[in-house]
Amino acid sequence: MTWQARNTYRNRIENELFERVLPFWERFSPDKIHGGFFNNLDRDGSVYDTTKHIWLLARQVWMFSKLYNHVRPNEAWRTLAANGMQFLRKHAIHSGGQVYFALARDGSPIYQQRKIFTECFYALALAEFGRTSGRIELIREAHRMVELIWSWAYDWSKVGRPVHTGAAPMQMLAVPMMLLNLLDEVMPEQDCDSEIRECYRRIKLHVHGDEVLEHVAPDGSRLPGPVGRLLNPGHAIEAGWFLQHLGIRLKDRDMQDLALRMVRSSHALGWDKQHGGLYYFLDAQGFSPVQLEWSMKLWWPHCEALYAHLLNYSLTGAQQDLSDFASVSRYLWNHFVDTDHAEWFGYLDREGRVTHRFKGGPYKGCFHVPRALWLCWRLLNNWPDADPKH
Repeated sequence: MTWQARNTYRNRIENELFERVLPFWERFSPDKIHGGFFNNLDRDGSVYDTTKHIWLLARQVWMFSKLYNHVRPNEAWRTLAANGMQFLRKHAIHSGGQVYFALARDGSPIYQQRKIFTECFYALALAEFGRTSGRIELIREAHRMVELIWSWAYDWSKVGRPVHTGAAPMQMLAVPMMLLNLLDEVMPEQDCDSEIRECYRRIKLHVHGDEVLEHVAPDGSRLPGPVGRLLNPGHAIEAGWFLQHLGIRLKDRDMQDLALRMVRSSHALGWDKQHGGLYYFLDAQGFSPVQLEWSMKLWWPHCEALYAHLLNYSLTGAQQDLSDFASVSRYLWNHFVDTDHAEWFGYLDREGRVTHRFKGGPYKGCFHVPRALWLCWRLLNNWPDADPKH
């Protein structure tokens, strides 16, 4: 990458993050009456539903806390994070340490999802805001939450999810990758080597040649039917850069090599060669995926790929990684960026046309877009004097 190209990418990303994406959430998401954030925001920032999805509120607390801690001590960011954290601590937790999935505007519970992911993002928010505010008790609470999540992770009956006799035992890629991210973000100062190695072992079970399967049997063997053939390229790419971060930290070359292969192969399999962009789902044997939205192009896989390819290129200097980064960058800017209003669209059809005009919904909040932009901006700001070589 030439210095001119590096500066062009950096300046574009910097402007998008600090002038268009973050101001959108700063302006439109705060609930000045009941606290917390609105996350269901239309194209222009209008609130179209006051339901508050807790995993998105927690992600937003984490995001603004992270920016305060690692970009600059902007008091507006700290205030936003504090507002969100206060609402979460008042309303999100219920019996047994579980976290509600959705609340009414005033904090009254609506829905409890019997998984572990809302709890994961709540722990991330606790830890990062604890560092922002200097409140050690929040960091300790985050550690306890991680320990609780770890005890639930592979047996969701412990969080009330029913177990049916006809269901084949299986493992989801989302679980070890999320646990790995928790260990990296919440407990970086702790000795978690054995837990990291366990996550690494479980992630490797999903890697079958060039395919990263979304679900496998507990021993890593393939499951029958569509569930066992499911590929989610965005998930595999995100898991890849999570793993790369830990591989760098631990100086584990095998871990880094696997992470690199996961990102590259998932991009190669997932990229739509006719219309561009990453498919949402694929079937490993070429059958039609049973998910009706399989061919849609969603914002978050492309955000994860943008950073994953740039990270790989910063480590390898390989033209393939730079080419993949450039392809994803072009697709993002040509299709997801809203040139008339701030923030990004989230959902496109296969040919790249916007299908949902909103900027925030039950699954899209202040997270994947600003996180990817911040990570890329940070990397480009610290680019080596010369491009890395193999």
